[in-house]
Amino acid sequence: MILKETIKKTVVKQKEELKQLETGIKRDLNQKIDFDIKHANIITGIRRCGKSTVLRQLMKTVKNKAYFNFEDPRIFKFELTDFEKLDEVLNELNKDLEFYFFDEIQNVEGWERFVRQKLDQGGKIFLTGSNASLLSRELGTKLTGRQISHELFPFSYKEMLQFLKLKPSLKTFEKYFELGGFPEFLEKPKTELLQELFKDVLTRDIIVRHKIKDTKKLKELATYLITNIGKEYSYNNLAKILNLGSTNTVSSYISFFEDSYLFFTIPRFDYSLKKQMINPKKIFCIDLGFARANTASFSSDKGRLLENLIFIELRRKYKEIFYYRNRHECDFIIKENGKLIQAIQVCYELTEENKERELNGLYETMRKFKIENGLIITFAQEDKLNDINVIPAWKWMSKNLADKVIGENKQEYDL
Repeated sequence: MILKETIKKTVVKQKEELKQLETGIKRDLNQKIDFDIKHANIITGIRRCGKSTVLRQLMKTVKNKAYFNFEDPRIFKFELTDFEKLDEVLNELNKDLEFYFFDEIQNVEGWERFVRQKLDQGGKIFLTGSNASLLSRELGTKLTGRQISHELFPFSYKEMLQFLKLKPSLKTFEKYFELGGFPEFLEKPKTELLQELFKDVLTRDIIVRHKIKDTKKLKELATYLITNIGKEYSYNNLAKILNLGSTNTVSSYISFFEDSYLFFTIPRFDYSLKKQMINPKKIFCIDLGFARANTASFSSDKGRLLENLIFIELRRKYKEIFYYRNRHECDFIIKENGKLIQAIQVCYELTEENKERELNGLYETMRKFKIENGLIITFAQEDKLNDINVIPAWKWMSKNLADKVIGENKQEYDL
């Protein structure tokens, strides 16, 4: 329980501090935010990917708003009962409140009751959180579907270009391939920044939240997965390699990693959901710069690194992504609205030796699942092989660079 005066001083101080912060570049996500719906807009994503910055950008487009950051150490002991005091303070300091912007609200147990109350009163709510499962579970049970969820990732290649004021080219893509997309790291590429982020996510979002006792094994698994991005894995093999004992432990740990946006897994496609569940999965990391910073034995297989980068770009848009393996292998199959819409191969460099292998995997998948669109993405090559386009990753990732963003025709207001 916190004194009302402490909450009031914190609100005032946070508002002053917000004015000193830059609002940064407009993110691709911004154009998806609807200010008029009667649902809570939820922005989730890994720590330090820019969620708070997006919140500030959204705030600048409206009046009659209030902001509160629940990770502020000045209100460390904030409890559910303190929401009433916070509500009083926000209304005392702001007239005709309509918009509420809350950072990392999931730190307070029971927060969803307050959000539901404000929604029922006609308030428009914008929230950020660093844990996908926690937000979705609580919202699903307490808000009865009155939420729209959005995921934010580190900068895409297009966003990095805007952030650093660069133009699309192979040279700038090489920079992105090396550094990744975390905003702070792009400004000051110090490895320690991403190493501390890794420790922070493991400790605050996983170990503390899930009361993990064997922290050493958890960290060993995370490091092993970073070193093996783009590879297939099974719970049994991981349990044996790392001496984790139970496959249930491995399964739980990986689900925690996914919830905190450290890793993503994709299944081998099969029409049988049972087979999809038991077949080996592939593992991918949130960001190449992040992965490079957190293992001394990072992969020298540039093909798998490029595959990871392409996966993250696909994952920004699609939720259902698979790989396929039969006689040959196809790196990605995209499913949208219940239909398989595209097959993609990723090949760092096409040669006469690997060309047939890549095409065979693509054609086999397209024929079996009646997919009309096939594509090969390389690091730098551009070509056409029969009816298959070959495109360099930097061109594929920088298309539609002139997309409009939300707010460009709206008046902006001071924080």
